[in-house]
Amino acid sequence: MYTGKLVFAQVMEHIPLKVFHRCVQTYNGNHKVKSFSCLDQYLCMAFAQLTHRESLRETEVCLRAQSKKLYHMGIRAGIARNTLSNANKVRDWRIYADFAQALIKIARPLYAEEDLGLELDNTIYALDSSTIDLCLSVFPWALFRSTKSAVKLHTLLDLRGNIPTFIHISDGKTHDVKILDILMPEAGAFYIMDRGYLDFTRLFKIDQAGAFFVIRAKTKMVYRRQYSHSVTAEEKSHGVRCDQTIVLTGVYSKTDYPQQLRRIKYYDPKSNKTFNFLTNNFSVPARTIADLYRYRWQVELFFKWIKQHLRIKSFFGITENAVKTQIWIAISVYVLVAIIKKRLDLKIELYTILQILSLTLFEKIPLNQLLMISDNKYELDEMAKQLNLFDLTLGH
Repeated sequence: MYTGKLVFAQVMEHIPLKVFHRCVQTYNGNHKVKSFSCLDQYLCMAFAQLTHRESLRETEVCLRAQSKKLYHMGIRAGIARNTLSNANKVRDWRIYADFAQALIKIARPLYAEEDLGLELDNTIYALDSSTIDLCLSVFPWALFRSTKSAVKLHTLLDLRGNIPTFIHISDGKTHDVKILDILMPEAGAFYIMDRGYLDFTRLFKIDQAGAFFVIRAKTKMVYRRQYSHSVTAEEKSHGVRCDQTIVLTGVYSKTDYPQQLRRIKYYDPKSNKTFNFLTNNFSVPARTIADLYRYRWQVELFFKWIKQHLRIKSFFGITENAVKTQIWIAISVYVLVAIIKKRLDLKIELYTILQILSLTLFEKIPLNQLLMISDNKYELDEMAKQLNLFDLTLGH
């Protein structure tokens, strides 16, 4: 019988404690703290994320019910809802933002060799935002409209591994395009964006930084075609309708973006829609540009995933600091699970790992054994489904 560490403790072994304490030290997180440290706060909030707790009261009840195991979980202080609430309210959220960024730096190299099915060695990012609605009377600091509040989660997602590399939390009124002013473009990387980010002055800065962008054009864009590139029969069969070199001729746009652009017209038979893409890359095949934009939907799936499986829609505190603390800890838990998935070489989805962990955190099963068994069972279940489907097809 295994008498080692709790599953929760094994999960938390993957966090770099030296880095965490450095983040705490940077912002004096433990200043005048006698018992409930920043690490205790993080572990309690991470537990709430992993077990899908809906409130601080639920978190307190669950942890107190297992009070004899708290020390073995790494929690050195007693659990009180008011203490945890106050910690979320007053301890600088940047501690957990910096720590999440440190985990991201660990995770990205683990997924650097992920195959996207594209013949590109470049780093590919998808930029988008998601709005989290809040109650105006409870969160007046996050004013969005006259009748509601909201926060916006602006995210730059590395499509190899779906790891968020840049996150900015703003109020709901902040326009998406303003995030391009904060972003530091990486030379040689592709940035995939929707029409909400179409600002030629900002796009020209990306071009001048040596990076590439792929973005949808607006219907009223004014331009002049300079050259039409030949489109092969194979490209036409995959939806590419034209590939042009253009220059902008609008009163302001021709000054904002004085260089040539590439315009690709693409027809998607699944949605029966035609798209016009703009890019500053002239060497990649037109079909690849269309495929790159299609991959942008992964950032939409990322937002949907974290809203469904992490606690960022209902908040444990009402202050700006508490909300940002909870979001950053949720992001760090997501990245931590992604790191564990790669380190243990698991084939199962992150969702499956989270579901398993949510039910086994107080067990004393070796983590690799717990998840490997689930990995094998997952493969067998998938095979059984395929065999059943095959049998039904034969029978039919």
